[in-house]
Amino acid sequence: MRIGLLGGSFNPAHAGHRHIIDMARRRLRLDQVWLLVSPGNPLKAERGMAPFDQRLASARSLADGRRVIASAIEAVFGTRYTVDTLRRLLRQFPRTRFVWLMGADNLQQLPRWRRWLAFVRHVPFAVLPRPSYNHRALSSHAAHRLAHARRPARYASVLAELAAPAWVFLCVPQHAASATAIRASEGAEP
Repeated sequence: MRIGLLGGSFNPAHAGHRHIIDMARRRLRLDQVWLLVSPGNPLKAERGMAPFDQRLASARSLADGRRVIASAIEAVFGTRYTVDTLRRLLRQFPRTRFVWLMGADNLQQLPRWRRWLAFVRHVPFAVLPRPSYNHRALSSHAAHRLAHARRPARYASVLAELAAPAWVFLCVPQHAASATAIRASEGAEP
């Protein structure tokens, strides 16, 4: 199995997430995408964060239970950091080929992730474009540090088979939706 892992708060899940799922499934030839709903992202403030059950339900609204699975596995594992979650997943599913999926904004902030260099040695990852983040992400510290592991976008279909560290920046249409904007618009309504 080739499984894409899309971690996040899903506060709330939205059309931009769906776009990432669809683009990644096609371009990376994934059998499934698992939405890993974070019980608590250490890099995000708790203020304004919906309860975990509500965010999980939001992610489930994007899932079909077959090709796209919304998961509370980090809450089950009791992990807070991606590197720890990956270690457990790789131990539990040794024959599965995982690919981490992230938006360009996450590539830019990757050095803030706990043991980020260990993370990139666990699984290959695909970076999807996001409006206003792409240039900064591709010129970021992480992109420069991992330049040796970057593969051309034409490698996307075999990324799951490559040994980590390996990554691609997918040249796909962008989607402007963001959870921050959705929360702001909902807060503006009476």
